[in-house]
Amino acid sequence: MSLAEIITRLHKAESAAGRAEGDTCLIAVSKRQPDARVVDVLEQGHRVFGENQVKEAAGKWPDFRARFDGVELHLLGPLQTNKARQSMGLFDAIHSLDRPRLANMLARLAQELGHCPQLFIQVNTGEEPQKSGVLPDDADGFVAECRALDLPIAGLMCIPPVEEEPSLHFALLGKIAARNGLEGLSMGMSGDFERAVALGATHVRVGSAIFGARG
Repeated sequence: MSLAEIITRLHKAESAAGRAEGDTCLIAVSKRQPDARVVDVLEQGHRVFGENQVKEAAGKWPDFRARFDGVELHLLGPLQTNKARQSMGLFDAIHSLDRPRLANMLARLAQELGHCPQLFIQVNTGEEPQKSGVLPDDADGFVAECRALDLPIAGLMCIPPVEEEPSLHFALLGKIAARNGLEGLSMGMSGDFERAVALGATHVRVGSAIFGARG
């Protein structure tokens, strides 16, 4: 499947949901993809990409940004506190804020550096023990805690359990966001982004459907 086909499907999903075309940001997930595939998508004009690891992103995106203007880079995977400083200068948005220690670290760095990426709080909507993210019952308190630190909280992110209907989790994330006055909803991937758009996703994360199987 091509980038153009994914964009067409995204626009159709927006139209079906009564939303404006272009209302949803398409994050092309380029983790572990060969450079040639990433360059191909860049040459087609796409500029919003997602990576899962700080080290991998740092190894390739400075060069890509030197060649292509207007790149926006999002961190989608877990962020270790010892990588927080590096991430502040590398990413435009971090989708995996998931614990008080990390929030406090980012707040200190934001004060020191004078800037901070947009932040999405990851919510473990399936309450899976192996997954990162605050539990749904703890989300309101964590949002308040992050706001008290003057962090730029743009919204919430979730990764539904693979064996469950994702729409249930997208709807839950939307309810948590709404009651906290948050507009950003980072949800939906290659197999379910149209359902996410129907439930208000502002950012969808699509990798294999754009780039093909990872190396």
